[in-house]
Amino acid sequence: MATIGFLHTSPVHVPTFEALVAELAPATASVAIVDVALLDRARSSGIDDPELLDRLRLALAELERQGAETIVCTCSTIGGVAEAIGHQQRLPVVRVDRPMAQRAVELGGRIVVVAALDSTLDPTRALLESVAADAGIEPDLGVHLVAGAWARFEAGDHEGYLAVIADELVVIAQRCDVIVLAQASMADVADRVEVGVPVLSSPRLAVSSLVNP
Repeated sequence: MATIGFLHTSPVHVPTFEALVAELAPATASVAIVDVALLDRARSSGIDDPELLDRLRLALAELERQGAETIVCTCSTIGGVAEAIGHQQRLPVVRVDRPMAQRAVELGGRIVVVAALDSTLDPTRALLESVAADAGIEPDLGVHLVAGAWARFEAGDHEGYLAVIADELVVIAQRCDVIVLAQASMADVADRVEVGVPVLSSPRLAVSSLVNP
């Protein structure tokens, strides 16, 4: 089985994806790089910033040097540009939320993207629109930013972060058919709430799509 490389912008993602690989494909090796500055730069200067793109190229090349044959960018804000750079450099790079977007479009109906970080909203919306267009579907798509959630994440209050998002989902579910959790860090919320509609998160779907294509 090919070695999977993970490009993270927070160290909290490392154990999540290591555990998923161990569970879903125990014979598969994985390598990872954590570069918090990638997200910081994207938020301050935009995803087209030359310094950000150079840093991304170096990170992806380093994962390849470490043996990665497939690379997952686990940051939804920069996932699209990571995929584009991978295409330019002939590296198989996939953004973590692409399999989730494909699943959301398959389920159809009214889709609401829920995010804790505003820089994630536009890239996730654009991905869903692109996936839907490829499928010949015009989605009923909405977005929702959970106020105050990211401040809790940055403060290391993971329980508080998940709790405030879970509270919002109860209300959001009343006006949609599918909820898409825009960031990998939100994944645990899906197991904490029962809201009557599918709540999709990206980590498991991403790893599963690689080991069971």
